[in-house]
Amino acid sequence: MRPGPARRTRRRARRRLAADAALLVVAAAFAVPLLWLLLASLDSEADLRVRVPSSASLDNFSAVLTPDITYTPMLNSLVLCGSSTLLTVVCATLAAYPLSRHRSRLARPYLLTVLFTTCLPITAVMVPVYGLFVRVDLVDTTYGTALFLATAQLPFAIWLMKNFMDGVPIALEEAAWTDGASMPQTLVRVVLPLMGPGVAVVTIYTFIMLWGNFFVPFMLLLTPDKLPASVSIFTFFGNHGSVVYGELAAFSILYSTPVLLLYVPVARRLGGGFAPAGAVKG
Repeated sequence: MRPGPARRTRRRARRRLAADAALLVVAAAFAVPLLWLLLASLDSEADLRVRVPSSASLDNFSAVLTPDITYTPMLNSLVLCGSSTLLTVVCATLAAYPLSRHRSRLARPYLLTVLFTTCLPITAVMVPVYGLFVRVDLVDTTYGTALFLATAQLPFAIWLMKNFMDGVPIALEEAAWTDGASMPQTLVRVVLPLMGPGVAVVTIYTFIMLWGNFFVPFMLLLTPDKLPASVSIFTFFGNHGSVVYGELAAFSILYSTPVLLLYVPVARRLGGGFAPAGAVKG
């Protein structure tokens, strides 16, 4: 006999309750460390326990807001990630344009190869890369590290850029070609302005991914004055002997602020589609 409506309703209610409980557990696993970060940054006697500080203060932020601890590493991160992002976006645009506009039997194998390179773990290629950098004297140079960071982020940037570029109607380019525009002029004056939100998404996403990269600058940069903030978090432990959790939490919040501010617009764009609405009529 089939279960009655009341029994089916109870069964669906139990499943919904179990799913909600599982989601609450997952949410707590993410929320508790963030809650500790906020509370510890305001507690001058913070430890690994999640507790409300007896007297909240900004002493931890005052302690880390110095040139050696925060200002110099943050500036190094901006220079390193900014230059890498610029190089990545330019190269991704030049690579995505022919892949989006020209049909070829080699396009799909090339894209699959690019996708495969995104699956390679960075640790698997760091040893030969480090050996190469030693031979060409690029170790402990900001521009050499920026070049490798851009190379590592380029495959996924090409995929994103091509996806956004596919949404620009080719009829607009054909009209520009009829008026005598060359292909580079069409790319700069027609395609890129129409896919401005897409370029912004690729730029912000690339910057966010590079901002949190620890392993590459840790391996390729040796001088303490050149280290970005992602590596100075690691050296924060060794410099103090015993970890000062309150100052570490305050530094982590300062380090995460640029990424959080940039994540809001990119999350909205990645969550939906992209289309240059109104570009073609009729």
